[in-house]
Amino acid sequence: MSTSLIDRLTEELGYPRVTTKTVDAVLRAADNTVLFFTADPANTPEANDVAVVLPELVRHFHGRITPAVVAREDERTLQAMYGFELWPSLVFLRKDQYLGTISKIQDWADYLEQIQGFLDAGPVRPPAPRIPIIPA
Repeated sequence: MSTSLIDRLTEELGYPRVTTKTVDAVLRAADNTVLFFTADPANTPEANDVAVVLPELVRHFHGRITPAVVAREDERTLQAMYGFELWPSLVFLRKDQYLGTISKIQDWADYLEQIQGFLDAGPVRPPAPRIPIIPA
C-alpha cells in the first residue's frame, strides 16, 4: 500500500522509484543519494511524516543529496544491504558507498546534524544485519 504523500514524491516531485534492477544506475547518477524505505504506511504511519520532511531536507541541502524512493516490492532485498532494522528509514550513500541511516521520524535539528555528519565524514561500513539465535 502506498499513500498520496509517498506517491507525491515520485509522481509530482519526480523522485525515481528504485528497484533492485535500477538501484546501481540511480546511485551512479548522483554524488550523494538518499534512499527512502517506507515500509507499508498502514503499519508504519511515520512513513507519511518522513515523506513530508524529505523534500524539505533536499531543499535545505541545496542539491547535495539526491532523493529516491525504494519500490515496496524490493525494500526487503535492498534493506539487507544496509543493515537497518527500524522503519521508515532514509539511507544515505555516496555513489554505492554507505554513509549512514536515519530511521523513524526525527526532530529537524537532529536530521540536519546527522546528515551533515554523514556528508562530512564520508563512507563507512554498513551495520551487519542481526542474525537471530535460535536455541537448540
